[in-house]
Parts: sequence; structure tokens; C-alpha cells
Amino acid sequence: MQVRTMNKTKQVKIRNITIGGGAPIAIQSMCNEDPHDAEALLAQIRRLQSAGCDIVRLTVPDQEALNVFAEVRKQTDMPLVADIHFDYRLAIGAIEAGADKIRINPGNIGSEDRVRAVVEKAKEYNVPIRVGVNSGSLEKDLLEKYGHVCAEALAESALLNTKMIEDMGYDNLVISIKSSDPKMNYDAYMIAAEKTDHPFHVGVTEAGTAHSGKVKSAVGIGALLLAGIGDTIRVSLTADPVEEVIFGRQILEACGLRKPRLDLVACPTCGRTKIDLEALADQVERRLLDDADIPDGLKVSVMGCVVNGPGEAGGSDYGICGGQGEGLIMVRGKVVEKVKEEELCDELLRVIKEDLKHPEE
Repeated sequence: MQVRTMNKTKQVKIRNITIGGGAPIAIQSMCNEDPHDAEALLAQIRRLQSAGCDIVRLTVPDQEALNVFAEVRKQTDMPLVADIHFDYRLAIGAIEAGADKIRINPGNIGSEDRVRAVVEKAKEYNVPIRVGVNSGSLEKDLLEKYGHVCAEALAESALLNTKMIEDMGYDNLVISIKSSDPKMNYDAYMIAAEKTDHPFHVGVTEAGTAHSGKVKSAVGIGALLLAGIGDTIRVSLTADPVEEVIFGRQILEACGLRKPRLDLVACPTCGRTKIDLEALADQVERRLLDDADIPDGLKVSVMGCVVNGPGEAGGSDYGICGGQGEGLIMVRGKVVEKVKEEELCDELLRVIKEDLKHPEE
């Protein structure tokens, strides 16, 4: 993972994960299993961890769920965030149960005294508080002030709630501002980033299905990351949370913020293409990603003709340059053999593995 230098936020520790201040961006997701079922939660946490998740959030809606949260905490080392709404006592209980961070919306926790009670407990345990603001739960006075939900209102809500906690003598904070509108989301973070140095958790809330939600998330999260904003991310999909983690990593890789598992270069095809490049590229990608012997970070090109093929394949570690029902296998810019179309994938993998065993030859 690469360390950024453009981010000027403070650093916050969430169990063994450091965020902010140029630390590697952490990927977060949220369990969607029954919060009263410890075994189901633990199984999902293991799956998320295997997929590359760094931080997991669990909802704690009632006392029974708090008891389950405490049990889960005992059985995993995964950094856990307790998601609390309405009942400040659950936030206090989650901190005592071992939460590594709590997520609250101060506006729905209740009176200032109740927020203060949560802050005092967080201060006692040195647990970060994520101040979360969503477009669907904006304070009434800000809605009246601006007339509608907008980026300015979201940023102001986040900054006012953050200041309230700062005035209580606590600044171990993370800010999240979420909208389902990527442009509004972007604008709100840009406004807030000019006025605070707290780290940001970024994402596009309620982005949608695994198909449409990925588009919104790629635009919304990617734009912020390229602008230097974002210390943790969550891709919010109506799908298996593991999908969120996998796509979150892909966003980080595309932004140059994590070393890619595989950098696959494939041409979009045209009338010059004389092999089934779409099927070949899919097969190459799948087999390389599924093979535990293939190291991370390889650049592999799968090109369809001689126009750009030799140049692209020549700039990769390994490549295929297609022809008429056949193709060239290339290693670091050199052609090593010509192969029939149906043998290209198998032969490419054989060449890669052989070359990795004898890199000096």
C-alpha cells in the first residue's frame, strides 16, 4: 500500500489500524447479519477479513445486540465499530464492551448531556468517535436555513457536531458525510476539508445494487481520493458486504493508492481483432487472480492486433499480442513464441510460472 503525502488530517488509531495523516487508506464494511446472532456475525467477519477488509461496523440497536457485540468482541481481533442511534446508553455500553470506534449522529442521540456522557466514556477509554451525518437525517434547523438538503447543509452539520464534541474536550474524531448523490457528496467533503483536520471516512451512501452502486461509488469515492480526501472508505452496496470490500480495493488500486493484485491491460477490440479477445481476457484475468502462485502486482497485457499490441505488451511484464487465430506470447517486451488461439491462455500461464522460477534466465 502506498502512503499519501497530500492528506493533512490528524492520525487516529482504531485498534491496530492507523488512519489519517497520510497512513494507508483503510477499507471498511458493515455486517448485515442479524445483530443478535453472534455466530453469523463472526462468520461474516471472517469472510470480510479474508476479502481484505480492515475495519468492520456492527449495528447495536438494543441491549440484546449489545450483549452479542460484547461476545463477538471476545472472539475476533478485527477492529470493530459500534453503530449507535438514539440510545446513548448503548454507545456507553459498546465502549465498555471493547468497541474500537463508535459511530454516532449527535443529532439523534438526544440532549447535550447525553452526548457529553458518551464523550466522557470515549475519553476514558480513548475510543475514537465517528461523527456521522447523512442526507436523510439532516437537522431540521439546517433544512429550514437552506430550504433543502445540499452540500453546504451537510458540511455545516458535520462541522457543528464535531465542534460540539471538541468543546467537550475531546478531539479523537473521524468525520463522515454521506449522500446518495455523488456530486453533493463530493461538494460537501470539499467544503468540510477546508475547515477541519480530522480524518474523513468517505463513501456514497445507499449507492444501490452491485451494478449501479459500483458506478456511483467509483465516481464519488474515486473523485475524493484523487483530490486527497479520505482516510477510510466504504462502498455501500445492496449486496453481500464482501462485494463492498472487493470493489473498495479496486477503487484504491485504480487511484494508485494500493498495489494491484493484477494490472491487466486489455484493448477494447475493433474490426482488426481476429481472435475472441473478450473471452481470452476474462479467462486470463480469472486464472491469474485465482492462482495462489502468481504474485501481486504483475502487469499483463492481452491485446488483439498488431497496431497497439506489441507496444502495450512490450511495456508489460507479460503479454499476448493477437493475430489471425493465433497470438504472440511476450515476456518483458520480447516475443518468446507464437501460439494457436485456443492455447494462448494455458501457454501464457505456463510461461509466467516458468519465468518466475528462473527470473535471471
